[in-house]
Amino acid sequence: MRSYGFPMRAALSVLLSALLVQPLPAQQPQSGPRSISIVIVEGDGAINNVRQRIAREPIIEVVDENKNPVPGALVTFLLPQSGAGGVFTDGSRMLTVMTDDSGRAVARGIRTNTVDGQWQMRVSASFQGQTASATIGLTNAAVAGALAGAKLWALLAIIGGAAAGGAVIATRNGNGGAVPRPPTTVTPGTPSVQPPGN
Repeated sequence: MRSYGFPMRAALSVLLSALLVQPLPAQQPQSGPRSISIVIVEGDGAINNVRQRIAREPIIEVVDENKNPVPGALVTFLLPQSGAGGVFTDGSRMLTVMTDDSGRAVARGIRTNTVDGQWQMRVSASFQGQTASATIGLTNAAVAGALAGAKLWALLAIIGGAAAGGAVIATRNGNGGAVPRPPTTVTPGTPSVQPPGN
């Protein structure tokens, strides 16, 4: 058996130690987003007509730190427990859905209550340990339907007033035909008003 000198044994020992104490390969970076956020696409500031008891369906989008959509995120919509607000079609005040391929989620089937006023829907999202939250401001009001009715009545009143005014201006001759009245004349100087037909 061949014998190695001290320097050679020391070199081999260092080499073996280096091979045995190799650091573990670095772990691959997480493939998911580092953070997520919620973008309100539709519904913020919407006015719901409590007479119809149907609310506009809010739409949100979950995006990552680079503003890319996050499909498959779990989204929860939460309605207020009291005051102005509503319930979902199953009678609950909470709806949980997943975002679609475009990172969007819709709060479908909200039925408003009859309480007028402003209210907030809370929204939370989670994906691979990341979370985000937002609020959507809505208003319940009977004003939308009442306003449309008031405009209709005002229009009818204007049309009726115009028709009545036309009847006052026109006089009838013996045969029932309408004859327009001549205008009233005002002369400068000593005021004098000439009645029509004289």
